[in-house]
Amino acid sequence: MTTLASHLSTFLREYLPRDRAVSTHTCEAYAYSLMLLLRFASERLRVTPSQINLAQVDSPLVLAFLTDIEKRRGNTARTRNARLAAIKSFFRYLEYREPLHIEQGRQIHGIPLKKTDEGLVAYLTRQEIQALLDAPSASTAFGLRDRAMLHVAYACGLRVAELVSLRLDQLDGRAPASIRVMGKGRRERVLPLWKETTATLNAWIQVRQANGAPELFHNAGGRAMTRAGFEYILDKHVSTAGKEQPSIVKKRVTPHVLRHSCAMHILQATGDIRKVSLWLGHASIQSTEIYLRADPTEKLDALAMGIPPALKRGKFKAPDKLLAMFKEAGKGG
Repeated sequence: MTTLASHLSTFLREYLPRDRAVSTHTCEAYAYSLMLLLRFASERLRVTPSQINLAQVDSPLVLAFLTDIEKRRGNTARTRNARLAAIKSFFRYLEYREPLHIEQGRQIHGIPLKKTDEGLVAYLTRQEIQALLDAPSASTAFGLRDRAMLHVAYACGLRVAELVSLRLDQLDGRAPASIRVMGKGRRERVLPLWKETTATLNAWIQVRQANGAPELFHNAGGRAMTRAGFEYILDKHVSTAGKEQPSIVKKRVTPHVLRHSCAMHILQATGDIRKVSLWLGHASIQSTEIYLRADPTEKLDALAMGIPPALKRGKFKAPDKLLAMFKEAGKGG
């Protein structure tokens, strides 16, 4: 393998988890971003990933990669920025280890982040959520697994990384049942479960492979469910739910949309943005304010509390020339 491969291995296996003490989710996100970069470079340079040299990963190649993931993979500007952040972090790591490539790293650091639109969050209505939760069959093991995953993802407002990394020992079955979640920034939170969610989890645990991976949700091979695996499951059941609620098919339903749906429904039920922030595990309540912008009831409450200004009726007085123009226009018509 090349020097690049050696540095990547040390960066992901030692530097990030040991020296920087970043979370498992961050390590996985960085590894996925760098894997996509090497796949693109392999196709572009027509060599195997293990044969790519460090000098070949320059700013033109990185820019071409960022353009490719936007056009071919359909990634948003936010996702593009996340991929670029991972690449820049790797080149910062190389600065003291490969001084001959400092200028190469500086050029990559100079690639700007793209500005992103602060659009309203997308979420599902309660009727659409119910149709989605009812979509998996309760007569098969995989159907029980899918139903449990959808329930937990929505009811707990989990990020997809939090969902697929959940282990069986993070579930507390004592009434009321709860799960312990390690989120972004290594912030841990405990979330109580609805009775319906607990029931779906218990049904899955009864058929779950006892000798499989320690993660709560398995794929067909008994290994931990992956992000891509859950995305496939979600797409499949959205299509099924569309027969009951056709409106859901018109929406782009991603795992994060389930998280947004949970947040919006909690906000509408409680009217307390702080509770939404605690439930989602946000570091700052400012991150949660996006749901206030998307919830129309907040604006209606403000409108009801306000006193509309009193407007005095008046008469419109037009100059003579203007009145003459109206007459002329009328004759011309």
